[in-house]
Amino acid sequence: MNPFQFQTVPNIISGLGSIQELKNILTQQNYHKALIVTDAGMIQHQLHWPIVDILNQIALEHIIYSDIQADPPEHIVLEAVDFAKQEKIDVIIGFGGGSSMDVAKIIALLAHPQQQQALTDIYGVNQAKAPRLPLLLIPTTAGTGSEVTPISIVTTGATTKMGVVSPVLYADVAILDATFTQGLPAHITAATGIDAMVHAIEAYTSNIKKNFYADMLAKNALKLLNNNLTKVLKDGSDLEARQNMLMGSMLAGQAFANAPVGAVHALAYPLGGHFHLSHGHTNALVLVEVLKFNAPKAKQYYAELMQLMDPRSTGCTDGLCDLFIDHMQNHLDQSGLTLKLKALDVPEAKLPQLAKDAMLQTRLLQNNPREMTEQDAFNIYQAIYA
Repeated sequence: MNPFQFQTVPNIISGLGSIQELKNILTQQNYHKALIVTDAGMIQHQLHWPIVDILNQIALEHIIYSDIQADPPEHIVLEAVDFAKQEKIDVIIGFGGGSSMDVAKIIALLAHPQQQQALTDIYGVNQAKAPRLPLLLIPTTAGTGSEVTPISIVTTGATTKMGVVSPVLYADVAILDATFTQGLPAHITAATGIDAMVHAIEAYTSNIKKNFYADMLAKNALKLLNNNLTKVLKDGSDLEARQNMLMGSMLAGQAFANAPVGAVHALAYPLGGHFHLSHGHTNALVLVEVLKFNAPKAKQYYAELMQLMDPRSTGCTDGLCDLFIDHMQNHLDQSGLTLKLKALDVPEAKLPQLAKDAMLQTRLLQNNPREMTEQDAFNIYQAIYA
């Protein structure tokens, strides 16, 4: 067994209606003013009201910052930090999808009165340093696992993203309550569900930090996600299945926080940067072709995952690996997502630039089980073009 280090959020609360635990958590400390970090959609659909109601019940002053965008650009992050400083916030509640939670993490860090670092100081691995404000994260999608990762992704230019990766970003509390996910449209449910499955798969095949503990989490995550994604796509009101998806997403988040993701994410990021496609959708686009590319080096792992998802599956390693890839293709086919770049108005002439940009994701590519060249990346984009 390889030596490993494992870190995660110290307090995870899961279950339907578990948002009510927020009252107990907040009354244990003498907080003066809370900031709810979310997006306009959450406000429009009034999904934040249960949180506001709890804050009113315990007479905790609060304010909402709802200007969060998908793939948040630097200026939004900086405006949110300045807002928190001006309001003298002393506890942060991130509520929403990955973007809201990612920004909440950075606010908690940079809005601390004694924090000396700037946003540009903390890009990369282990650059962000304490102190930070208390941080609670409440996901409304079953996908990113951001509530249990030490990672925030920021859009730094017209087409580029940077990651802030540091244990300081681990939240103090994550609350998983699927009642917040039941109104999600099917295409978001599908894209985020596939995203979570990718996290589990890539953690299980991670090249450098693959370890026993992350493997255990990844396998349990993939089992939950595989068994429940079809259910929630057929019936969005199935709260038991949605809670299972939320748990699967969280387990996958814990897994890839400790055994990082690889080429699927590396090839997905340029698609999101150039064409503003959702992160889950871009992962779905490249997933199967990356699995095929990785198969020569990862077929044993893929075979193991196939037998996990369907214990009735039999055959040699190569056969089970092929079954796994077909199984994931079937999930994609049932997702309702558009799976060809041409149909998404991506110009074929852009494929070389996408491949070049993918090669810049060295933080991710080093984790891939098979070394990938720029030509390999181009071939994958070409395969999913039309």
